[in-house]
Amino acid sequence: MPEMYFLVRWPDGADQRCYSPSTVVEEFFVPGGTYPVAAFLDRSRQALAIASERVRARYGFGCTSAAEQLAEIEAAAAAYPPDATVTVTALTDAHGVATANERKAP
Repeated sequence: MPEMYFLVRWPDGADQRCYSPSTVVEEFFVPGGTYPVAAFLDRSRQALAIASERVRARYGFGCTSAAEQLAEIEAAAAAYPPDATVTVTALTDAHGVATANERKAP
C-alpha cells in the first residue's frame, strides 16, 4: 500500500509526523491547511479509519499502525482547546518526498 505522512504543527508550535497506510489523507488535508483541533480530530478519525479499512480489504486485517497513530493524535489534541488551530504543514511519501498535492500548493 502507498503509505504516506502528514506533518502537523500543533497550536504551541510542536511538530508531529503522522503516519497513514494510505493516500486517503490527501482527501482530508491540504498542505498549509489550518483546522480547529476538533475538526482536525474528526478528519483524522475519518481518514485513518478509511485507510485501515483499505488495508483490511487488501490483506484481511485492519492496520494497527493507523489505530496507534490516531491514539497519538487524540492524546496530543487533548492538550489544546477545541477551537485552537492545527496546521498540516506537508504531505509526504514514505521517503519524505512531497506528494503531488504538496508540489501544487502555493
